[in-house]
Amino acid sequence: MSMDNQIKGTLGLCNRAGKISTGSTLIEDIRKNKVYFVIIASDASDNTKKKISDKCKFYNVEFIEKYHSEEISAAIGKNNRMAVGIMDKGFYAKIKKEMGR
Repeated sequence: MSMDNQIKGTLGLCNRAGKISTGSTLIEDIRKNKVYFVIIASDASDNTKKKISDKCKFYNVEFIEKYHSEEISAAIGKNNRMAVGIMDKGFYAKIKKEMGR
């Protein structure tokens, strides 16, 4: 499924506001309860998907496995991102609404 332009824009804003967690800090931010929502790329490795989704389940963080890593990476202006964590309640609510969830 292709990423909606509204979601891309919101992820970009969220990144510029410094409210995105990616890479090695994502797991740590989930553990510290700083993340409200995680988007995992559909093309991430099974190991990555399991590691992040297990951490989300354990710490009761909502997550979705959707979009291609290239779309996620382009939306936040960073290369090769397999997952992004939203660290702001307002952005989380906006993205959920845009996803129709």
